[in-house]
Amino acid sequence: MNTLLENIGLNVDLLIYLAIDISIAIILLGFMKFISGISAQVNATDELSKEDNFAFGISVAGSVAALGIVLTGAITGENAESYTMEAIGMLSYGLLGLILIKVGRIIHDRLALNQINKTEQIKARNITVGIVDAAGAIATAIIIRAVLLWVHGLDISTFIAIIAGFFVSQAMLVLVTRIKEKQYAKNNQEDSMQEAFANGQDALAIRYAGQVISTALAVTAASYFLVYSPDTLLENLVGWFVFSICMTILVAVLTAIAKRIILWGINLVEEVDQQHNIGVASVEMAISISIALILTALMA
Repeated sequence: MNTLLENIGLNVDLLIYLAIDISIAIILLGFMKFISGISAQVNATDELSKEDNFAFGISVAGSVAALGIVLTGAITGENAESYTMEAIGMLSYGLLGLILIKVGRIIHDRLALNQINKTEQIKARNITVGIVDAAGAIATAIIIRAVLLWVHGLDISTFIAIIAGFFVSQAMLVLVTRIKEKQYAKNNQEDSMQEAFANGQDALAIRYAGQVISTALAVTAASYFLVYSPDTLLENLVGWFVFSICMTILVAVLTAIAKRIILWGINLVEEVDQQHNIGVASVEMAISISIALILTALMA
């Protein structure tokens, strides 16, 4: 058995760190479901099982996945100073991530999607809004994770950097939402994209999910070029924001080119905006995320 453990690179310390991280992660993920019910003013268990509210389930799934993404940025494993510091770091960053995901949802509701009441729409079983809500949470988590991996240590400077990075992410998501709203209105006789969400246009929500998640991935690329230092934190954050805008534009341009080539001969406005073609929207989402992943991988 010892030989097997040696062959696969495991040791007792690593297993203990794994047990600590997994235990805290499971507790926090369970807590996220509970918090989701409180924020929606429902009993999460009843809403998922007895009421069979699929929209709420999608929203909770997005929040749980988002927290899981954040937690991957909090794990240090054997690099931690001790078991205690690993537990403290995992719990601290996990709780902060949970709070920021929920704050991000509020900001997304109040600023990005200010024309609809997401909570009421989800309670009313609007799957479209559930998809939009889940996408926003996952996009926020992707950027928080990047900031967690960018900073180091466990002090006030790291928490300031994480919170500041979070607000950069929210600014970018609001900006992208406004741009996509204008595009939708231009292509659909000045109709409202948010009203379309409220009317249950799932295809539009799927496309939007790809757009915000690809934006989040583009924003994370800044972490590969800026070196974290508490002494130059403000300059770094300004640089992060400027770089995020440049990367978002680059991803948008490359995605538009890729869509024209891959979906040649398909009228995307007609298929997604007007005919609510979920299949075409899903391909659009996949292209958006794929281009962002490839670009950020090249930057790493």
